[in-house]
Amino acid sequence: MDRFDSIVAFARVVEAGSFARAADRLDLSVSAVSRHVSELEAHLGVRLLNRTTRRLSLTESGQMFYERCVQLLADLEEAEQAVTAAAVVPRGTLRITASISFGAGYLGPVIAEFQQRHRELRFDVDLSDRAVDLVDERIDLAIRIGGIGSHALIARRIGSAQMVCCAAPAYVARYGEPRTPADLARHACLTYEYSSEGNLWRFNDAAGAAHDVKVTGHAHSNNGAMLAALAVAGVGITVEPDFIVAADVRAGRLVRLLRDYAPPAININAVYPSRRHLSAKVRAFIDFVALRFERDPPWRLTDATRAPPRRKSAPRRRE
Repeated sequence: MDRFDSIVAFARVVEAGSFARAADRLDLSVSAVSRHVSELEAHLGVRLLNRTTRRLSLTESGQMFYERCVQLLADLEEAEQAVTAAAVVPRGTLRITASISFGAGYLGPVIAEFQQRHRELRFDVDLSDRAVDLVDERIDLAIRIGGIGSHALIARRIGSAQMVCCAAPAYVARYGEPRTPADLARHACLTYEYSSEGNLWRFNDAAGAAHDVKVTGHAHSNNGAMLAALAVAGVGITVEPDFIVAADVRAGRLVRLLRDYAPPAININAVYPSRRHLSAKVRAFIDFVALRFERDPPWRLTDATRAPPRRKSAPRRRE
């Protein structure tokens, strides 16, 4: 038995989900692939795959062995590419996923510039605010805001976003300006479906003390741009990343609130599956986008951005 060939066959069967598809990728017969896996199981003395007429699944031992196998194969590929790095250029198709607001607002120009430099590269971009499964959907790279979604993923920080508490001037004129985070409990707040904190909004004062408040309101959405539009329309107060609300704040459609309290900043990460070797196209694009976003992000608001007019009267309770 050639153990290396058997390991490759086993890994490809797991990734493809069937012996037939793995055989096509390896340019082998189905029986040859099946024999490789069977010989590997016999050599190890354990069953790696549960086989039924409908599907394949990894046993517990198979899962552990698979994780080691793909790392071994990735290390070998990286070693091979290391000695030929000068000849490696980005090519093929780069499949990227990102949130709708960040992707539509900021990734387009970066992708366009990068593609101009690497004409042999094609982009396939999926914008979604849900946490796409990178392995199941065969995504090369995700740009994620905040949490990366799984301990099985590798992340590199490419930038950061400041969270901004803001509302329309008309809302502030009608209901008053909150002076402390606790005041938000008396206001209509716009809540986000995919927030890891739910409806709990967190702030820190200048001394670093935490101020947490549970909020509620009349509108909830799974899209940050929608919440920003609702805020502009005067529906309520929102806490949004600056890359979503920067244009509205600069234009005066939204005004910043609670300037003495800062919600925690969030990282913007380039994320890829740990089981997959970082190819030349992924590595080069991550380096490129980090250079664009890390030092001087185009969405950053300055401290000079206008604050709302002060009201002497106490805020009205929202209806």
